[in-house]
Amino acid sequence: MTVILKNRLAQETSPYLQQHADNPVDWYPWGPEALAESKRSGKPILLSVGYSACHWCHVMAHESFEDAGVASVMNELFVNVKVDREERPDIDQIYQVAQQMLTQRTGGWPLTMFLTPEQLPFFGGTYFPKTARYGLPGFGDLLVRVREFYDANRTDIEEQNARLLDALSRTGPGTAGPTTEFTRAPLDESYRFLKSTFDPTDGGFGQAPKFPHPDSIELLLRRFAANGDRDALAMATFTLTKMAEGGLFDQLGGGFARYSVDDEWAIPHFEKMLYDNGWLLRLYADAWVATRDPVFERACRETVAWVLREMQSPEGGYYSSLDADSEGHEGKFYVWTPDEVRALLTEDEYAVVAPHYGLDRPPNFENHDWHFVTAQPLAKGAEALLAAARAKLFAAREKRIRPGRDDKVLTSWNALMIAGMARAARAFGLPEWLTSARKSLDFIRTTMWKDGALLATYKDGKAHLDAYLDDYAFLLAALLEVLQADFDSRDLAWATELGDVLLADFEDKSNGGFFFTAHGHEKLIHRPKPGHDNATPSGNGVAAQALIRLTFLTGDLRYQQAAERTLALYWPQMIRHPGGFGSLLGALEESLVPTRTVIVNGPAPDFGPWRALLDGAYLPTSVSLFLPDGAANLPAPLAKPVKGVNAWVCEGVTCLPPLDSPARLRETLGLPTIAPSA
Repeated sequence: MTVILKNRLAQETSPYLQQHADNPVDWYPWGPEALAESKRSGKPILLSVGYSACHWCHVMAHESFEDAGVASVMNELFVNVKVDREERPDIDQIYQVAQQMLTQRTGGWPLTMFLTPEQLPFFGGTYFPKTARYGLPGFGDLLVRVREFYDANRTDIEEQNARLLDALSRTGPGTAGPTTEFTRAPLDESYRFLKSTFDPTDGGFGQAPKFPHPDSIELLLRRFAANGDRDALAMATFTLTKMAEGGLFDQLGGGFARYSVDDEWAIPHFEKMLYDNGWLLRLYADAWVATRDPVFERACRETVAWVLREMQSPEGGYYSSLDADSEGHEGKFYVWTPDEVRALLTEDEYAVVAPHYGLDRPPNFENHDWHFVTAQPLAKGAEALLAAARAKLFAAREKRIRPGRDDKVLTSWNALMIAGMARAARAFGLPEWLTSARKSLDFIRTTMWKDGALLATYKDGKAHLDAYLDDYAFLLAALLEVLQADFDSRDLAWATELGDVLLADFEDKSNGGFFFTAHGHEKLIHRPKPGHDNATPSGNGVAAQALIRLTFLTGDLRYQQAAERTLALYWPQMIRHPGGFGSLLGALEESLVPTRTVIVNGPAPDFGPWRALLDGAYLPTSVSLFLPDGAANLPAPLAKPVKGVNAWVCEGVTCLPPLDSPARLRETLGLPTIAPSA
């Protein structure tokens, strides 16, 4: 066999695809060439979906895709297609669901699917070892058996495909009824569900593996803001504290890993994703504003420090992720032994660090290493010693071989971090964080926004792939956060353009809701319309809430009507199973009690006390804007008379008379004089 020195993936922008450019596998990226070759040759398609920070993707690559013998079988029997799930979430969504239908097992990565030339899956799974183990067949043997099955059972496969297509068509939310009267019932039922699954010992919901579920925590914080429910606040803050003090949070370098493999948040799956950290940064900033708990401030400051240090490109965009592995081992970059730590510190420093980070306990990582957790509170007066020790340990860790970084820029994930940075900048009064957000926003505007449409991904000077629902919805929501931190009428104009594209190119005019792909997108075997929150929030939920808010900033009722059609479409599901619909439930709340808009206008130098009041308050269903004298091109709802500094409080479309002092604004909003304590 002739070894392929560089396959087609070498020309792709995805670092994940580029990782496989040296494989002896004759890989194709997803596209017309691969699909045409499958039809021409009659070979079925082997579709492999993963991402660059995925540990088991690396394992399968090393075992099978780098093996000449396995690659020879793959090349002989299949047209082999490699997909980065981060660049093509449309493809990943479809075949993850199909895999679950075919195997009755949960999905994940790597995803391994076998398709007909018509892109219809007939067999699949996730990770397969090279040789049989874990109760799984060896991959080489599996390839032969799958091809034999395909050649011998075409009629059965066609019948199965028809059933699968029908099942896929029924995975959507269905059709909205003619009228829907919204109530708080799904919000209340969701709260009961969260209480029933809450872990009172370690925080979080359910059992290991434990994911952060920021949508659920946000619902609890919003419930506290709405009615003062202290139990909701306690569940939210306890979970946030446990995550920030556990190994899910990088105690030396900041930033959160994807999830914890145990109930105690001690040992994570070590990859760090931009989307988790953007969403969690906004959530921790909100929690700090609501409670002033220093644990939440530290989580924000150290997460931002990590992002600025490691995740923002010189061009301005934020990178996508850090790998779980280094030197071929998951977590190796992050773990220690007591002897390693002791050798770097003074006796006094080690005496503080060992009990604080759990080095005086048995190893917590694979029975021989220690991953730092906040094992017990810091001794009083030991702050300086801990700070000195952390600086030494961090400097030593920086000399290790680093995990790989996926340096592509994704519009949707950048939008989540822009929103987190802008919210945290307001909460802590730190304009340099807003500067970071604006750098990313400017990068997207100049590089990813072309001819009135967004592109999804960028790397090495090339932006491409039509954007998805999440790109538009998340960016619209991010712009609304940036407008509250630093009003610019050009940002509001861009927000309205994004809203218009959502309505024109993504909305299902007949049934309500938004498709994940635009009307002119490449035709695939299914067109999802996702409503559940997953690792990232639901595009439908974020779009609905952002469009409701955009209505009250622009006066354009089309946005609210589209949001209400979306809520009506998902209403039956939210009534039956409200768990997992956090983003849509946030939109529901703001449709029941209209979004409150607080407009402060006048000379910008006089905004200080007004901004301190509004930015320092937890007001999750409010939008606060500071409009300086001379702000141009304002839509009617924002064009208020200017006389000194005034605040206008509008509930929906009804505005109160202007308020001429922060004290009167505080009283009108019902804010306490002193921030509450958790």
